[in-house]
Amino acid sequence: MDKKLVYFLCTGNSCRSQMAEGFLKALGGDKFEVKSAGLEAHGLNPRAVQVMKEAGVDISHHTSDVIDPEILSKADYIITLCGPVNDNCPVVRNDKAERWHWGFDDPAKATGTKEEIMAKFREVRDSIKKRIEQFVKEGK
Repeated sequence: MDKKLVYFLCTGNSCRSQMAEGFLKALGGDKFEVKSAGLEAHGLNPRAVQVMKEAGVDISHHTSDVIDPEILSKADYIITLCGPVNDNCPVVRNDKAERWHWGFDDPAKATGTKEEIMAKFREVRDSIKKRIEQFVKEGK
């Protein structure tokens, strides 16, 4: 059985898309090939790495990448996780891809105390995990 290619896209490929990639690899890696990228590569956010580790998923080895047109053209699912990339994603000549937008707040823009910022990262992480669990359950 060929694995379906899922391409998660976000603005900087530092938080949300990395979390989604990590969760889908952990929860559905037997069914899906998973990649993520951004309009820009902002580097892996250390807080994202920390909260994912708390959830039992190690994303510390991930790289922050810009969108690859070749991967985009081969993807079975193209899933955007933030408004800017959904609005600015390159036009894709890929009739087979299902394209979805799952909007999540950007935890990197959270303000407040360290505890409040980390709480936002955990909230977004947990929301992404629930959506990934639903995706895997539906067998998409």
